[in-house]
Amino acid sequence: MEKSVCGMTPEAFLEHVAAFHGYAAPGLVVGAFMVDAARRNLPEGTLFEAVSETTSCLPDAVQLFTPCTVGNGWLRIKNLGRYALTLYDKFTGQGFRAHLDPAKLDAYPEIASWFLKTKAKKDQDSDQLRRDMFTAGETVLTVRPVTMGPGYLGKNSKGAIAVCPGCGEAYPALHGALCLGCRGEAPCIRTGRSPQLTAVSLEQALGKTALHDMTRVVPGVLKEVAVARGQVIAGGDVCQLQRMGRMRVYVDGGEIPGEEFIHEDDAARGMAGLLCARGDLRMAGSPKEGKITLLAGHAGLLAVDVDRLAAVNALAEVGLSTRHHGTLLAAGEQVAGVRAIPLYLDREVFEHACALLHAEPVLSVRPLRRARAGALVTGTEVFTGLIEDKFAPVIRAKLQALGSELVETRFAPDDAQAIEEGVRALLAAGCDLILTTAGMSVDPDDVTRKGLLAAGATDVLFGTPVLPGNMIMQARIGQVPVIGVPACALFHNITSLDILLPRVLAGLPVSRAGLAALGHGGYCMNCTECTYPMCPFGK
Repeated sequence: MEKSVCGMTPEAFLEHVAAFHGYAAPGLVVGAFMVDAARRNLPEGTLFEAVSETTSCLPDAVQLFTPCTVGNGWLRIKNLGRYALTLYDKFTGQGFRAHLDPAKLDAYPEIASWFLKTKAKKDQDSDQLRRDMFTAGETVLTVRPVTMGPGYLGKNSKGAIAVCPGCGEAYPALHGALCLGCRGEAPCIRTGRSPQLTAVSLEQALGKTALHDMTRVVPGVLKEVAVARGQVIAGGDVCQLQRMGRMRVYVDGGEIPGEEFIHEDDAARGMAGLLCARGDLRMAGSPKEGKITLLAGHAGLLAVDVDRLAAVNALAEVGLSTRHHGTLLAAGEQVAGVRAIPLYLDREVFEHACALLHAEPVLSVRPLRRARAGALVTGTEVFTGLIEDKFAPVIRAKLQALGSELVETRFAPDDAQAIEEGVRALLAAGCDLILTTAGMSVDPDDVTRKGLLAAGATDVLFGTPVLPGNMIMQARIGQVPVIGVPACALFHNITSLDILLPRVLAGLPVSRAGLAALGHGGYCMNCTECTYPMCPFGK
């Protein structure tokens, strides 16, 4: 071993590595050569930062032999599973990337078998492996100049700090309304405590009080509570329970768990109360088997905070099941079910769930406003009377189905200025929702978007991953929402318009990220018999 690395003799280097890492790991040895190779290419005096593309060994090489550490933020780890690192000018982003290249390992089979894991660790010759690494040095590396993306320049700051409403701990606010731990990414498995309950035989249960609901199930016929919580078990109940296959039951025998636990029914009632506190939802009745069904308090569009919902369900011992975000609801329609899963829930878990439900509404029912809409039907062929307009009746029917009305219809040729004037006329007529039809494709005569922009459209979102209806547009002029409806809505019964229009009327914010998410479930099967909205489209 003749070559030096990072300014050290091999012996001193291995001793230094072992003191920091625990042992002279081969990955750290080759990592040091990578650091040397990348750093040598940087101009003298460069203030540099580092990126490691693996969590294995390589970050330690950077931290041992450069000023860059995870703690000071100069070393970032982007775990792509590739054995590569980059050192780059922290101001310009210009730098050099080094990686261990499999194509250069033919002369070093011991390195190749270690790196590509073709030989079990117990069969590797560690001393020979390290000797080969010092012999090979930088010859097994590929080093290339690179330019880092803007996200890797400037101060690597956590930004503002928030207190998580779920767990009460501090976390970077840029992670969202909840910390990543409360959204199900905590490394620790948290299990609630379980009380010690005593089960008794049916003969011993006679005359005692049942601690929970016991359900009778006849497949395909019925599912009902045969013995309810608080019911005194009589002789007939014993026979019924025997037929149900229950030989032992939990009864009130003076061993009720203490305050550190809460009964499933009481937990369900507490969580349901928080979900219903704003009046959008109401309980269908008393809890049964620790479960309460929630109904829409009024008609409207269901809005689900999906992240917060996932955080509640990540607690595992409670369950909140809902219908899809964006579902249209009639008053009294079923929306969700909430339950405690164990018979007695750990109160800490219950309080954690309540904190998540109390901070912001997980579920809300947004009433649809009654819009006075205006339609601008574009197309020279319709404007000149060559063909009869079929679009206005379609728009009128969809608006009426949602409680709105079409109060004004105007026509414009395929001319941007005429479209601009038509939109301004609808606004002057007092329309508080504008829908333009057709003219949204790539044809040279389709200039509707250009006319809308000239009329003052802002916050324009054009295109959505929903078929049919990819070329829909949403924008606003002042406070008036604008929807550019593609021509496919004239042919297809259900399109992206049927997903977007209710959300606009409910005042739900529509973002590019929200539109992108519609791609999952956004493919219509064009069934011979349409069952929308009872099908998966738009869900």
